[in-house]
Amino acid sequence: MLEFITNLKQRYQIIQSGLAEESTQWTTFQASIEQLTLIESFLHKIQLIEHGDVPLNIAVIGPTQSGKSTVVNLLLAQDAAGVSPLAGYTVHPQGFAVDLKIEDLSYIAQHFSGFREVQQFSQDSESYACYSLSHLSTQNLPRCLLWDTPDFDSIDAQSYREGVLKSLALADVLVLVVSKEKYADQSVWDALALIEPLNQPVLAVINKLIADSQSLVADSFKQRWQQIRQDKTPAIMPILFTKGDIAQECQTELINLLQHHMHKVQRKKNAAVAISFMQQHWQSWLAPVRLEQETQTTWQILIDQAVKQAITEYQRDYLDHPHHYDTFQNALAQLLTLLEVPGLANIIAQSRKILAWPLRKVFAIGKNKYTQAFPKTQETAVLQQIAEHVFLQLGDQVLDQIDQTQGNNKWWKAINSQLRQDKAVVLQHFERGTDIYHQDFKQQIETTAQGLYHQLEEHPALLNGLRATRVTADAAMLGLAVQAGGIGLHDLLIAPAMLSVTSYLAESAIGSYLQRAETELKQQQLNTVKHQLFDQILLQQLSSLSTKMMHNTFFNISTRQLAEAEAQLEQKRHGLRIL
Repeated sequence: MLEFITNLKQRYQIIQSGLAEESTQWTTFQASIEQLTLIESFLHKIQLIEHGDVPLNIAVIGPTQSGKSTVVNLLLAQDAAGVSPLAGYTVHPQGFAVDLKIEDLSYIAQHFSGFREVQQFSQDSESYACYSLSHLSTQNLPRCLLWDTPDFDSIDAQSYREGVLKSLALADVLVLVVSKEKYADQSVWDALALIEPLNQPVLAVINKLIADSQSLVADSFKQRWQQIRQDKTPAIMPILFTKGDIAQECQTELINLLQHHMHKVQRKKNAAVAISFMQQHWQSWLAPVRLEQETQTTWQILIDQAVKQAITEYQRDYLDHPHHYDTFQNALAQLLTLLEVPGLANIIAQSRKILAWPLRKVFAIGKNKYTQAFPKTQETAVLQQIAEHVFLQLGDQVLDQIDQTQGNNKWWKAINSQLRQDKAVVLQHFERGTDIYHQDFKQQIETTAQGLYHQLEEHPALLNGLRATRVTADAAMLGLAVQAGGIGLHDLLIAPAMLSVTSYLAESAIGSYLQRAETELKQQQLNTVKHQLFDQILLQQLSSLSTKMMHNTFFNISTRQLAEAEAQLEQKRHGLRIL
């Protein structure tokens, strides 16, 4: 599941990078990216806890200028966190390891994968993918890691949002720090709504209060909490505005409240919490993925229909065409080469050699030129025309989809461009495949001829009569097509003779076998062409066009990948083991 969430987040980020920031889609994608980043980090935390001893993590969070770093220093009872009157001063997560050894913190580098660890006060403000770790001791807190986090509402907050989200996911306890000026900001409540499903104990600190407005602000905060979240209103720690040091009593109360919240941590529920979070957002995350998959399904249906129609056209325009189909005639030509007449064999061989020589020269010299002017077979011409028609048909249907589709016509425009771009390559591949098929299928023609010959051997009178017929029909001419290496040349050289032989066999005792052999050869030819040319070349290459489209435009998550992820989510909902 973690792998799927990571992949989905990365696809969102890549696609978003090509969108205009002012667009509605960019904003929608940003919300999904933040949710995915949060749950990805939370799942990673679960994994780290399962594989090692991870101390408690406390994150101090809040909007800019609310006093987060001041609260961190109060909790640590020392000036550890940098404090500044400038908004957005803290732009990297800063961790303070309380009574922890270096080896206790090895998990941090894994959690902040892609981030650099730097010294606390030497952080590069231009590089946001950083974090710092400082080691210290204090009597106020038990062994833990306390994080001072960047704000989530300043102008530059979007730039270091990932660091904030990783810190939020890692935290076992959250200390929310707001001021009387900031507690009502929408950014505060958007963040609280986002993390609500993680079920983390929250301690609310309302800072910079004036005594007269303390009760009013606290009540207003509680009301807003009840409007936004479904869980119990958190404990509220008010801190009055002061120009000097904060009173010792206030510091002690704050530390006691935090320690109390640390005892509320229930890590055993993390898996159930993660599942609940994913189920809450699953449909919205996958909505654009499903739309893309539906579009791809429609595209695949168009391909399947076009290829199916192409097979029908092949049967109609070649296999069942009375003038175009010539494969069985080639089998008969092969049969006649087997019918050597005793005493005439040498003469036939010499005449065949003489007559075939010019044709062999034609095939050897300028083969490509000859093929372009005269297709090798009628079948080749039909297949090439059909392949061209498939592209024309699909091109028209894609244009119709662009005109009719509102939700995903960007995908159809991309596939239209890819279809035109790859047309020549696919057709060349189809042509080469046709040549290979013709060469391979000669063996099947030979097998059919051998089968006819064996049938004739069982009828000696018919065999002798056919041999006599062959002599009168000029054996050299009848064998020329096969010996010359060309299929279909009998249309030019031996059609009358072949017709007489075919009629003779059809009216003989093996007439029914002859018809059955032709039917079987046609079926084998249909199956071979369908598999080798239409399925393995045309169908597969057209289907692969969608995967060739630019990867910075689409999710490219298959229905199988999505189904596997949803099956895992359903299983884990019952088993509660998320990893």
